[in-house]
Amino acid sequence: MGAVRDAVGRGLARWRGAALPIVHCALSAGLAWLVASVVIGHQRPFFAPIAAVVCLGVSLGQRLRRVGELVVGVSVGVGVGDALIGWIGSGPWQIALVVALAMSAAVLLDGGSVIALQAGSSAVLVATLLPPSEGGGFDRMIDALTGGLVGLAVAALLPANPITVAQRQLKVLTNTLSSTLRNLAEALDERDGVKAAGVLAELRTSQTTIDDYRSALQTGTEIARIAPIRWRSKDRLGRYHTAAVPVDYAIRNTRVLARRIMAALKADERIPDGVPEVLRNYADAVDRLRAELEKGKDPAGTREAVRDAARQLTARRLAGDGLSSQVVLGQIRSVAVDLLQATGVSRSEAMEALPPLSRPAGAESPAAGSAPARGPEDQPGRTNRP
Repeated sequence: MGAVRDAVGRGLARWRGAALPIVHCALSAGLAWLVASVVIGHQRPFFAPIAAVVCLGVSLGQRLRRVGELVVGVSVGVGVGDALIGWIGSGPWQIALVVALAMSAAVLLDGGSVIALQAGSSAVLVATLLPPSEGGGFDRMIDALTGGLVGLAVAALLPANPITVAQRQLKVLTNTLSSTLRNLAEALDERDGVKAAGVLAELRTSQTTIDDYRSALQTGTEIARIAPIRWRSKDRLGRYHTAAVPVDYAIRNTRVLARRIMAALKADERIPDGVPEVLRNYADAVDRLRAELEKGKDPAGTREAVRDAARQLTARRLAGDGLSSQVVLGQIRSVAVDLLQATGVSRSEAMEALPPLSRPAGAESPAAGSAPARGPEDQPGRTNRP
């Protein structure tokens, strides 16, 4: 029974997430048929409701592109079908030939999946249910355009909140980052290399979370563009865009950090006692960043929190005695730069906000400089393969 309840709960959660697109599709399908049949005067406007549903789908993103792909796909499919079916007739091999030619023409025109699918399905309808004699290809193209425009109109008049869309995914992303920073701090406190390895394994699966956030931002931007009542969300949404790339880099740098912590613990290197505290402070700053963005505030508090944590990164306070521990200190500094950039400052400003790692002139060379040594697999900052 517990498994059944969990399955039902997951299903309801998915339905709640897709409820608004489903409403959009249902209303658009009915209105598209009404407009095409009553206003335009087409007797059997099958393509209008189909176009509305395909245009909107059960996701909120890339609807403008889907309308264009839809019209082009229907046009190609109807054109190929009308040209060939009246000449070669209808049957199994004729349907196969028409679909292959229609989809090939669509793929040559554009790489969008909607174009190819619509070209194939339109060709099938022309070859079977809607032969050329029952209506012109131009009418079907008009129906497709009508359905797409009706779908966009419904989405514009009943839009989702783009800020909510972005907030939902940012919460998942920041929770991933803050929890891994705290778990790394615990691994250092307990000198537990196995726990550090577990954190690294978790971070290696984080790319989906990053992609989901970027997709949410794209969706939110499109909503703010086509829905008049959401136009004022653009400035606030801009802060979420500002945080996107730096938070991605912070996760990548934390991935490298986890690998080097694991290596340092395995080699029994001494890592300064202050490192776990710095990581926890970073985790608190990440949580604060999410809270300030949710409130629509400039993340000045996050900026100051990161600076306060970074002040503990001086050479007098932190010093390592091995390669991995030195890289750990460098990666901690890189994460600080990423988090500062997520608050809206430039990279140069973020670097200037951090205290120098080197000792004052005349002092003994630090164990960890501002550019720590690292192997080829440890490329922090702007690496694509952390």
